[in-house]
Formats: sequence, structure tokens, C-alpha cells
Amino acid sequence: MQKTIDRPRRDITDELAARILAHIRESSLQYGAHLPAQELADRFNVSRSPVTQALRVLTEKQILSHVANRGFYVAAAAVPQASDVGLSETASLSGIYFQMAKDRLRGDLEDQVSERALRQRYNLSRGEVSELLDRAAQEGWVERRPGYGWSFSPVLTTPLALEQSYRVRLALEPATLLEPTFYLPRALAEKERERERQLIAGEIETISPDALYERGVRFHETLAEASQNPFFLDVLRRINRMRRLFTYQAMEDRKRYYGQVRDHIRILDLLIENRNVEAADLMRRHIERVLRNVRKIKPKL
Repeated sequence: MQKTIDRPRRDITDELAARILAHIRESSLQYGAHLPAQELADRFNVSRSPVTQALRVLTEKQILSHVANRGFYVAAAAVPQASDVGLSETASLSGIYFQMAKDRLRGDLEDQVSERALRQRYNLSRGEVSELLDRAAQEGWVERRPGYGWSFSPVLTTPLALEQSYRVRLALEPATLLEPTFYLPRALAEKERERERQLIAGEIETISPDALYERGVRFHETLAEASQNPFFLDVLRRINRMRRLFTYQAMEDRKRYYGQVRDHIRILDLLIENRNVEAADLMRRHIERVLRNVRKIKPKL
């Protein structure tokens, strides 16, 4: 293993509070919305205890309210960004998570690794390593070995695999919009369009890499789900899990996302107008442009 990264141990509470806050914003949860602790624990792959602590942090900041024996509720009419209330998703574990992804892509982490080795390398506690590995497993780039240790997926270490994944999407995603069963409720389309406009308005530059990635994933998977063909959605979800690491690496320059988001908005406009053939053509051109960008950044990966 390479030398240990010098990093002071940090409490994950503030980071988890920032991630919950990002979830509230991205899900457009309104004043009075309930935040079940167990659902958040499942979402972020942690136990209820740190979730409850994080919810209390947000309550102290008057973003949430707590009702005894009932739980936590959104209390702010306008939910702020994490940075506006002194929180950061990347201050601790998320920063180490992206470092681990970068180390894997560079070949600094072997195909098989133990939790002890990761604790030593990144100066983490057992609980922190467990959270990182659970998150990586959920995202599809590591899996637990029978008996002992963890294995990284070899397919995720080649830039060629990323390009091939986009070529599969190029064949698949325009077709989802032309399925005879395709149906995207207008209210859902308008909600997705508003989320894309928030990105254009500044969130592209301010939200964390994983949050930005999830926004793009949600757009494309929402349209695949609207096809009502479960095979389209299943394939796309598998691809999105596998390409995550490379996408994180490509987010150093976010300027290209403005064009992508404008494409998303135009596709939604066309679908609202029932112009699916034109939307499918734009989706094809959209993915082709992204693929050209991928080829440009491959030497950096």
C-alpha cells in the first residue's frame, strides 16, 4: 500500500447533515414535509443514530423542527444550501471517498483490499471505513469478498469501458422516448425542468460532485422509467452505477454541464409538447456530444 494520508479524524455528523440538506433541496421537499430517520439511514447507508444527530444539527440551525414521538419536519420556507449554514459535504468522508475513487483509477489501490489497510491509508475509524465501503458497494465499484476483504470491479478501471457505456446509452436512450407505452406526466416533466433550471441558475458550480451526478442520473432514469419498459430502466441503472467513478473525475471543469442541462430542458419541452420523435433525435445528439467530451478527457482519467 502507499503511504498513509495524514488526515485528522472527523465527526461525520456535519457531513451527513449537509447530505440530508442536499437531499431536501434536490427532492424539492416543502415546508412541513416529514423526514423519517430510518428512510434516511437506508438512503445514506448508516445507522439511525448518526442520522438522528445530523437531524438535530439541522434543527439547531432552524431548518427542521422536531415533534416529540413524531420525528423531524422541514421548518424552513426556503431551504438554504449547506455552505450557507456552515456545512460541507466534502469536508470529511465525501472528500476521502472521492480520493479513494481517484486512487483506484490511478492504480494506487490493488484489486483486493482489506478494511484494515484502508483504515491505515486514509486514517479512518472502523465505522468510517464501513460507511465508505457500503457506499462504494451501493454504487457498484466494490463488492465484499466471501470470507474476508473487498474486491474492486476491474471493468471500472479502463477509460475504454466508459466510452463503451456511452455507446450503449446512445443506442438505448433515444429508443426509450419512442416506446408506444411512453408516458411522462406533465407535472413530473415540469418538476424536472425546474430542477434543471436551478442548475443553470448556479447550482452547477456549488453542489458536490455526487449530488451533481445524481441530478443527471435522475433526469435520464426518469425518462427511461416513463417508457414503462422495465428492461430499459434496468440497463440504464446498471450503466449509471458503473460509470460513476469516471464521472467524478471529469467534474473538475463544470462548464460543459451548462450545455448538457440546456439539452435536458429542451428535451423536456419537446416531451411536454408530445414531440417525442424530435426529443429522441435531440437525446441522440446530446449523448453524442457527451461522448465527444469523454474522448477529450480520456487522457486525464
